[in-house]
Amino acid sequence: MIAALSEWRDRVLGRGDAACTVPVLDGALKPTQVLEAAAPVHLAEAARDLVSDGHRLWLADGPSVIELAPQHDGEVQARELLRCDAPVTALCALPDAQGGGLAVAVGGRELRLVGGRQGGRAWKEADGRPFVAVNAIAASADGLIVSDGSAENGPDDWQRDLMTLGRSGRVVRLDPATGKAQVLAEHLHHAFGVAAHGSAVWVSESWRHRVVALGAGDRPSPVLDHLPGYPSRLTPAARGGWWLTVFACRTQLVEFVLREPAFRSRMIATMPPELWIAPQLRPAQSFLEPLQSGGVKQMGVLKPWAPPRSYGLVIRLDAAGRPTGSLHSRVGGRHHGIVAAVECADALYVLSRGAGCVLRLELAGLEIE
Repeated sequence: MIAALSEWRDRVLGRGDAACTVPVLDGALKPTQVLEAAAPVHLAEAARDLVSDGHRLWLADGPSVIELAPQHDGEVQARELLRCDAPVTALCALPDAQGGGLAVAVGGRELRLVGGRQGGRAWKEADGRPFVAVNAIAASADGLIVSDGSAENGPDDWQRDLMTLGRSGRVVRLDPATGKAQVLAEHLHHAFGVAAHGSAVWVSESWRHRVVALGAGDRPSPVLDHLPGYPSRLTPAARGGWWLTVFACRTQLVEFVLREPAFRSRMIATMPPELWIAPQLRPAQSFLEPLQSGGVKQMGVLKPWAPPRSYGLVIRLDAAGRPTGSLHSRVGGRHHGIVAAVECADALYVLSRGAGCVLRLELAGLEIE
């Protein structure tokens, strides 16, 4: 009863979850042009994930898994390692202690182990519920941790999941040795990104703009919240801490639309997703797209401080999950829709779905801790 009254009060006063305000990009998140200035080393229009074992890279590009071998001149040599029967939506390189090989999510609905001692094992469900939108996989001391973004919308329908206020995501632990699957958390607002952090599991909960820890308690505990965008994958940094990707930024207009059910229902029913008032992974492609309020070109120039319909952002976190720095491709740039950032051979490789390419940045040249 108290929770219902509190929710009603927030709606009337525009507070709490009913507020349309958006945190500003400042402090450790102060905008730069580092991502925009990075050089692409591999083009991949259908790429979805990028992982590394510290020496090699593997890229999920459409139905293919591509191995990328870094060269001395900074370029990469690519070869197709595997071709599946549906788009590959997530990857993970298994450590030798777990038998090696790769974990591959196919179509968001099946997770397969390829190569290594456990090669051939596969999962299509957990706790009697089928996988629908597997979007991230991480290795832990006792198996694999998987985020299943939604029980209703597949990986390509993430905008629909946001616009329908989806909260059916879950996190699952898989045991490659026995084939068992255990649900660690459910009813998450689009789980997209997992990482093992000691005895806990960190999860990116995109639609609540936060990273939470799953431990022994009944409820997830916030590690990092009130983010200005929608977080996704987490990967460890060699010097400690983490790299967190943010695939799109929030705007006041989208926050307002999310609080208008009648408008959202009509928009979803009558318009194609690329014309919705919703975040995108890439800059505007058509004059029919909404202007996102202040996103208007003046004198032929789209101002970098305009509301971001799409954006490129990677956040550097310390071991406790506090932001210490960030890399940006601002409004008007190309390298947007960042969904993966991994370290390999003294460089940071970043996957931009908006630009359809893998970017390379020298770690020694990044002025962030």
